[in-house]
Amino acid sequence: MLAAVPYTTFPTIDLGPLSLRTFGLMVATGVLVGAWIAAVYAERYGIPRDETYRVATYMVLAGIVGARLTWAATHTDQIDNPIDVIAIWEGGIQFSGGFIAALVVGLPFFKRWTELQRWRVLDGYALGLSIGLAFGRVGCYSVGEHFGRRGEFFLASRYDGGDVREPLLGDIPLTEGMTFHNTSLYELVYLAVLFAALGALVLATWRRGRDVVPGTIVGIFIVYYGVTRWLSDSLRVNDERVAGMTGAQWMCLVMVPAGIWILWKVRPRLAELAGPDATSAEVRTAEGDADSDTPAADAARPTGAREGQAGTGSGTMRAMRATER
Repeated sequence: MLAAVPYTTFPTIDLGPLSLRTFGLMVATGVLVGAWIAAVYAERYGIPRDETYRVATYMVLAGIVGARLTWAATHTDQIDNPIDVIAIWEGGIQFSGGFIAALVVGLPFFKRWTELQRWRVLDGYALGLSIGLAFGRVGCYSVGEHFGRRGEFFLASRYDGGDVREPLLGDIPLTEGMTFHNTSLYELVYLAVLFAALGALVLATWRRGRDVVPGTIVGIFIVYYGVTRWLSDSLRVNDERVAGMTGAQWMCLVMVPAGIWILWKVRPRLAELAGPDATSAEVRTAEGDADSDTPAADAARPTGAREGQAGTGSGTMRAMRATER
């Protein structure tokens, strides 16, 4: 067994005459892959992919701004000039600020959908976010940030050289041969495990001809990430703390109870609302918004109902209800 993982930073990737910054490339890849997974998931429940992409774009932009501003506010020692505040291409984002900013911006869009669709989309975003964050942590790992205290562990990193954003482990200068807890690597691992588990759950359920109960994926994500992130942040030595905890740890104290509430209270109610045939139930729920002009409400209606709106819409709906009964 390895005493530690050999670690050399790789802030750029050279492709002949082209040099790419690894951090930006990984964050962009995570956004694209995560948004695609969310769109595929939500499309199954009546949300057009373009709508999912559009909402994701606004949320991602807000998240990046919030994450960067939060990082700058908690790493003032690394801000030497105004450019450093926005130099995200060099690395440096903080999940807590980005998560909150994304939720604030996304809330008005979520109100357009039916309750079942809203939770389905949240499940899709949670599934995409689990792998998207994993790609982002590859970027953090590549530029040398989010270091933890010194320690011996088979996943601990042995620094073998390269430029780093955090040249200190607390008050100790980072030198070659030093081993320490690299929380970027740890988060990459536990997020990859989470995505694999959630993906297996979704595929296994779909293969049985059923649907995952709404709220399941987002509830699991919030609880799992809240616990694991709190634990990994407890190892960090370069983050500013308030009352002994990082900003992300304070957020985790809210996330975990919220996730438990979703799984314990919200999920059973959504399961009852969805019934044995979740897709049909979502169509029935969408009927309550039949007078709405929103794209999501229109997408939720059966094709025949949309085509027959001009004169036979109500008759078509009654026929559908009779068929379902």
